[in-house]
Formats: sequence, structure tokens, C-alpha cells
Amino acid sequence: MVAAVWPHRAAFVTPMAAVAGAVADEMLAALTAGRTLETAYVNNGGDIAVHLAPGTALDLGVVARLDTPAVDATARLTHDMPVRGIATSGWRGRSRSFGIADSVTVLARDAAAADVAATLIANEVTVDDPAIARRPASDLDDDSDLGNRLVTVAVGGLTPAAVGEALDRGARAARAMHRAGQVAAAMLVLRRQRRVVGDARALARPAT
Repeated sequence: MVAAVWPHRAAFVTPMAAVAGAVADEMLAALTAGRTLETAYVNNGGDIAVHLAPGTALDLGVVARLDTPAVDATARLTHDMPVRGIATSGWRGRSRSFGIADSVTVLARDAAAADVAATLIANEVTVDDPAIARRPASDLDDDSDLGNRLVTVAVGGLTPAAVGEALDRGARAARAMHRAGQVAAAMLVLRRQRRVVGDARALARPAT
């Protein structure tokens, strides 16, 4: 967890930003140790660690909103890609977010790296708007590592321009991580608008 968040230490981040992905990585390592497996994965609530032997591939469907489930994008991971982790974050998820993204899905070198990157990119998907309600994280969870920092609890009506501005902010953060080699690809979704950063072939719209 500490190793995963260390490259992002210039921003506010704690090791808990990588906990779900790190657990998936550890479980996968235990699963594959001493075994010959072609493909394997551990899905820890959407933070996924992947094992791929040479010549193998894994196809995934990406769901942007769990309350309206549909395959919004597909990803095909192959052995020769530098991707062994997938994670999704956003204000609607099980963790708290500073941002308003419906979801941010990241492909990275392992699940812990994907987890923290998705968390931080999702935090950047934001805009100043009275339709957004926030509360101190400590009011929602006494044990929160976020302290009194404001987290999103509701998002009301937003104009298309406000949605676009929020996504553009998140996309800038994602592009910086992509240039630094911290993410292979990312898809940011808010109110049916999306931004894809990195290898667009890795996160494609599903065939119709």
C-alpha cells in the first residue's frame, strides 16, 4: 500500500487509497505461487489483480454506474500489455471521494497502483456548483483517514458544461499519470459524458 501511494505523495493521499487493490494483489500472488495457470484474477469489489501466461488474454466489461448496470466499455488485456491491475473509483462507490465522478476506471501495472490512481483521478473530477453536497468525512465515519476533509454525498442537476469541466479536470490528472507511466489507460464517466486517456484501444465502447 505504501509503495503504491508513494509516487503520488505530492498530493494528499494515505495508504488506505490502495488497500483493496493491494489485497487483491496479495491474494493473487498466493493463488498463483507454485502453480502453472494460464489465466487467473482476484476481484476485490472491483479492484482486480490479473495473472496472464504468455499467449493468453482476458476480456472485461466495464460498468460505469452500478445503479444502471450496462457494459459501457470493454477491455482486452493480453500478456504483452503492461497491465495486471484494474480498479474503479467514484463518489457512488464504497469509498469516499472528493470528486463527483460516476466512475473512473484505471488500467495499471498492478491492482494497488490502479486503485490509488483511480481514487486520485476521481478526486479531481469536480467543479464548483451548488448542486453538489459535501460533508466532512469524519461525520460519516469516525475512523475515516480523511479527517474533516469534505467528501461528496450527493450530486444534483449539472449543466453539460459543468460536467465537461469536471471531466476535463480529471482527464488532466489522468494524462499526467499516463505520461509518468503510472497508468496505461483510464476512462472517466459523469452523466453519460466520458473521457478516455491513454491507450484508447484498451478501453473501447462495446460493439452494438
